[in-house]
Amino acid sequence: MITRPAYLAAPALAMVYGVLRIVDGFDGSRGPGLAWTLGHLAFMGALVLFAVIFRDMWMMLGRGRVATGLLAAGLAGIAFAFVQFAIDIVVGFMAADHEAMGPLFDQVQAVPGVPLLVYEAGPILFYLAQLALVIHLAVQRQVQLWVPVLVLVQILLPFASLDLIPVGAVVAMIAFLPLATRPTKTALAHA
Repeated sequence: MITRPAYLAAPALAMVYGVLRIVDGFDGSRGPGLAWTLGHLAFMGALVLFAVIFRDMWMMLGRGRVATGLLAAGLAGIAFAFVQFAIDIVVGFMAADHEAMGPLFDQVQAVPGVPLLVYEAGPILFYLAQLALVIHLAVQRQVQLWVPVLVLVQILLPFASLDLIPVGAVVAMIAFLPLATRPTKTALAHA
């Protein structure tokens, strides 16, 4: 089953994105090119795995109203972030060089609602739901209190500097380790 490995694989793919983003900037600009495309694809993979993680947390929380609302918000945030990264990849393929990317991004952002939904408020739902789900798990004593603290740290690090994405990914792996390694129901039944 993919659920338990997703807790570590999602941050690992986010780390790949963060490292490739740094590598992509070695020449003084980011995109287009192989590092740009591969990094964005890695983060899109992370987002898919975060959908699996959010569903698992929702199930751990008993599928109640609050948990369902958080799952819905998280999945919406994932969808908006996924669209953002897909746009970045398409722009990267369409542009001959970094300078040519700017006008293409301007065209995308000129579409009403796109800046707010795809680049601003929409993806924030992903991070807020992630934090709220682990806080809810901590309130129900399914994770230790340090788990939401580490999740908050990993969310805030990229706001300080996008170059800290790999560090945030390591923090996320540490935060999610108890969820990735928790005993399965069959293991508990045999104990």
